[in-house]
Amino acid sequence: MSGPGLEPGQDGTDKAEKAGGGASPLQVVRAVLWSFIGIRKGSGYADDVAKIKPVQAIVAGLFVAALFVGSLVVLVKFLTAK
Repeated sequence: MSGPGLEPGQDGTDKAEKAGGGASPLQVVRAVLWSFIGIRKGSGYADDVAKIKPVQAIVAGLFVAALFVGSLVVLVKFLTAK
């Protein structure tokens, strides 16, 4: 909400928060990839927790894990082909 003397959007909230929306699919995938690596800034983690719903994280995690396993299978088949 805009306070006195503030233009809309200068109160620290972004458009997705004002519209009541959550995180974009790209934000969810990025957060999942950071979690796969195991490193994340505290501020980024807090932002993810505030925006990402558990269902979004689970679906993205399964998708990224399937891509990872599939790429490993393709790599092994490529390396072991005669």
